Amino acid sequence: MLYQEQHRPQFHFSQPAKWMNDPNGLVFYEGEYHLFYQHYPDSSVWGPMHWGHAVSKDLVHWENLPIALYPDSLGYIFSGCAVIDQNNTSGLQQGKHPPMIAVFTQHSETRFREGRTDYENQCIAYSHDMGRTFIKYKSNPVVVNPGEKDFRDPKVIWYGKLQKWIMVLAAGQKVMFYGSADLLKWKYLSEFGAEAGAHGGVWECPDLFPLQAEDMEKWILLVNINPGAPNGGSGTQYFTGEFNGREFINDNPGDTVLWPDYGPDNYAGVTWSGIPADDGRRIFLGWMNNWAYAQVVPTVEWRSAMTLPRTLSLKRTGNGLRLCLNPVKELEKLRKKIRSLKPDSVKGIPITGLNEIELRVNLSGTSTKEFGLIFANWLNEELKVGYDVSRNRYFINRTYSGKTDFSPAYTKELFAPRIASDSILQMHLFLDHSSLELFADSGNTSMTATFFPNVDFNRFTFFQNDGVIESSDVIVYNLNRIW
Repeated sequence: MLYQEQHRPQFHFSQPAKWMNDPNGLVFYEGEYHLFYQHYPDSSVWGPMHWGHAVSKDLVHWENLPIALYPDSLGYIFSGCAVIDQNNTSGLQQGKHPPMIAVFTQHSETRFREGRTDYENQCIAYSHDMGRTFIKYKSNPVVVNPGEKDFRDPKVIWYGKLQKWIMVLAAGQKVMFYGSADLLKWKYLSEFGAEAGAHGGVWECPDLFPLQAEDMEKWILLVNINPGAPNGGSGTQYFTGEFNGREFINDNPGDTVLWPDYGPDNYAGVTWSGIPADDGRRIFLGWMNNWAYAQVVPTVEWRSAMTLPRTLSLKRTGNGLRLCLNPVKELEKLRKKIRSLKPDSVKGIPITGLNEIELRVNLSGTSTKEFGLIFANWLNEELKVGYDVSRNRYFINRTYSGKTDFSPAYTKELFAPRIASDSILQMHLFLDHSSLELFADSGNTSMTATFFPNVDFNRFTFFQNDGVIESSDVIVYNLNRIW
């Protein structure tokens, strides 16, 4: 049955069938959160890209809609964004309501196979019915490739100080900035990144936005990279700095690399535009997979899901300003049962409701070297998550979690540094049928990892290697399904 297949997430977004990757066109409009995404409707592996589409009123429950954009003579529909042209700068409005403008890369597979460099260009389409249907602009492309390989994934924002649109897009292992008054005619402004950040692979899916940090505003530049992530394969890096409407000025030395999520399964993450000012949140969503093994994970009818939506914030740490990620508050409405436990009592307790749970672990003192939780099933398959005190790092071990032989890149133990220095250590976890998301220390450290047990996990155990845990509690919430 649809949404009842083995490994299918039950409180994460996943497409009804076939292939999905990057989230695209995240925009809020008239009470709806729009999620477009890279989609191939004819196979469970990557192919000619379309934009799939879903909407939500609460970031939790989703309504699947028809495909929004199809490939055409200019090429496949690669990643991009969507904005609401509130002032009709484009002149594309019809009627009383401003148009929704999709800005995306069109990838010419023909030019690519011919060995040309101009196989990717930026195009637009517009909608007069809240994103249900789109009309492609007759004079596409609006940004012509200047001769850059991997010239893609535009993110467009309105820069109020100069009353113009800004586009940031990836080009090889850097990003390029363009400006426009009308979304139709674009002018090159600057570039950033050739000598900054991580360069283990191609840069993709950038995002640019301001974020408040106590008494100051900083600009955040997200850049996804494949490969080159801290636990292998694809991942997301970010920069903090200033943006003046023309160029991005990095706060940190060029060799500083910052990661919002250290897990292997959070890629192509971008944020929603159009969130109302009275809400004020910057909300992030990523693709819960990794290009090192994405096309061979053991699902058949569908492949991939999205991460939980996350609220981004900036906090001061001993090493400077750092991004924190926390699950959106709307997820709390899924809670249906609560249990408060002590670690000594957590000895193989059954998890009712299969794998749809949220857990909070708070620890105020320990002399043990390592502690955490083991999720297991009657086949003795297990997923281990915890904290290594001696190395000051969190870890997830999925080596024995079930189906792992589909890729040699899958079974390595996964690590993330503890960034916070508070005396109280916190782990906030969400376990779905094939994913674990860890938000540690109020989001200072995040990790996302998938897993594929042959039988659903149905119990968990608190473990410690030696020593004493002075004070700790475990709170367990069973969660309702969204499908």
